[in-house]
Amino acid sequence: MNEKSTDELKHEITIATDIEDYLTENKGHLLKGSLAEHLHMLLVQKKLRRADVIRGSLLGRAYVYRIFAGDKIPSRDKLIALSFGMKLSEEETQKMLKISGNRELYARDERDALLLFALQRNKSIIDANGMLLDHGLEVLDTTKE
Repeated sequence: MNEKSTDELKHEITIATDIEDYLTENKGHLLKGSLAEHLHMLLVQKKLRRADVIRGSLLGRAYVYRIFAGDKIPSRDKLIALSFGMKLSEEETQKMLKISGNRELYARDERDALLLFALQRNKSIIDANGMLLDHGLEVLDTTKE
């Protein structure tokens, strides 16, 4: 199935005469599930352990476990830290941010542009934070809660 763009889906909503038909025809293109479900799916898909994610994200163990259990709603920064810990692509990170209800990374925002650059080049969170510091920007918040 070819992935439809958001603009294509919006156009189909505009011309749809029946929402049920639209939903049925586009079921595979719609976001679904909770953030915790999505994170579990990514763990399986990428063959990762939570310990790997914790090390790579610089987030606290208990905090990460609460996110995966669905008991904690992480901030945007902590989700981006998780994406570095899981070695997500730009597209996977954007999808995770959408599912969580957070704003996607935006190329016109200097801080977001640096984060996109780091994600596209498979940099670590330490490298990304170094780039942010070099440009006088706030590093990703990885404080343990």
